[in-house]
Amino acid sequence: MEYYQYIKALHLIFVITWFAGLFYIPRLFIYHIEATKKPEPENEILSTQLKLMTKRLWTIITWPSAILASLFAFLMLYLSPGWLSQGWMHVKLGFVLLLYAYHIKNHFIFKDLQNDIVKWSSNKMRLWNEVSTLILFAVIFLVILRDSFNWIYGVIGIFLLAGMLMLGVKVYKRIRARNPNA
Repeated sequence: MEYYQYIKALHLIFVITWFAGLFYIPRLFIYHIEATKKPEPENEILSTQLKLMTKRLWTIITWPSAILASLFAFLMLYLSPGWLSQGWMHVKLGFVLLLYAYHIKNHFIFKDLQNDIVKWSSNKMRLWNEVSTLILFAVIFLVILRDSFNWIYGVIGIFLLAGMLMLGVKVYKRIRARNPNA
């Protein structure tokens, strides 16, 4: 147990780097999708550079961080199995499963874009980009508040946050329509 705090610190470090990758990868996807709409040679130059950037982010930072965050989480649960008997931890692990689903879906999008297959619009990708934010808010509040977490306020808060994020995307879309360089 003397190493528990070190394991916890490593878990948090890799959760942070995992989320950094998950926050940035859809942004690169948006740029890649928008680059496909540009004329040649700009399309080819941008697409080639964005493929390289996403490949490095995805394979060097995001995937290893996900694996290491999970490894240290499993180790913490092994050392403190009592956490698994608490309700808030079950809900947190449910959100972690959602995070993995989000990660895997991003992997499929990554593979498609690496093969020049564009299935998403940049606007839909902007909304998709906010999913990890919602999961992060839910997990942080669950971990910090634990048993004092008020479900009604929590659910209302997540929906309000989702609404604000969607509103922000719509406002940004209007701003870009008026000024493409915004």
